[in-house]
Amino acid sequence: MKVVLQNCSASHPAAKSATAPALKALSLRVASGEQLAIIGPSGAGKTTLLQLLACALPPTQGDLLLDQRNPWALRTPDLQRLRGQLFLAPQVPPLPPRQRVVTAVLAGRLPGMGLWASLSNLFYPQRLDLAYDALARFDLSEKLFDRVDRLSGGERQRVGLARLAVSKATLLLVDEPLSALDPERARQACESLTAVAREHKATLVATLHHVEMALQHFPRIVGLREGEIVFDLPADQVSPARLTDLYARHLDELAGTAPVVELSAAAMSTLVATYR
Repeated sequence: MKVVLQNCSASHPAAKSATAPALKALSLRVASGEQLAIIGPSGAGKTTLLQLLACALPPTQGDLLLDQRNPWALRTPDLQRLRGQLFLAPQVPPLPPRQRVVTAVLAGRLPGMGLWASLSNLFYPQRLDLAYDALARFDLSEKLFDRVDRLSGGERQRVGLARLAVSKATLLLVDEPLSALDPERARQACESLTAVAREHKATLVATLHHVEMALQHFPRIVGLREGEIVFDLPADQVSPARLTDLYARHLDELAGTAPVVELSAAAMSTLVATYR
């Protein structure tokens, strides 16, 4: 799916009316099948941007086009069909605690199913093979029939990503998918996530606090700060100096230090993880 944002502003749904918009006249183009990571300090507007792309909230000004269609100009049935092509994976997956993992994963297929098929799948899961294969991508196949409330936070996060692997969405929007994972699990999750997007020929937009993972696994990096794009570059052109500039003000405020000196990508990633 092709994405075009033209001078878009948007406010967080929980923001008060007098609060400055989370996104400020932002313009961005993402080609169909492209993969990009959005990085930046906390409060930069990363989650609001994903919600905007997921048609969960309308822009307060400017235009959003998905495959050359303005979602908010569509009739309700057409908007619902368009939303069925979008998959938003939040940082904390909304998984019912008493639900079996297999049912939670196969819920990723629900937007493409009719009402009766959806209800039937909740009680009698079909395509167990799809759920098993999706979980195997994230090293969770042995949890197929476990209850969600018996999983760790990191396992729940990976179940949320396994949902993505069974969906038929053409725009994958993933919010901080590595926050509960150790470095090795994070690397594996990034590899699986980008592989799924390639295989499905889907567009992938992910927000990441793990700068090093973003640089290693995503060909394009967008730096976001205070609702504005600071840079939009190929990963190999994102220098330590650019990262320092992107995060320095945020880290200074949190640490109460003198200006941060130029840092390597790895050091910056460690600092971001510490102070986010």
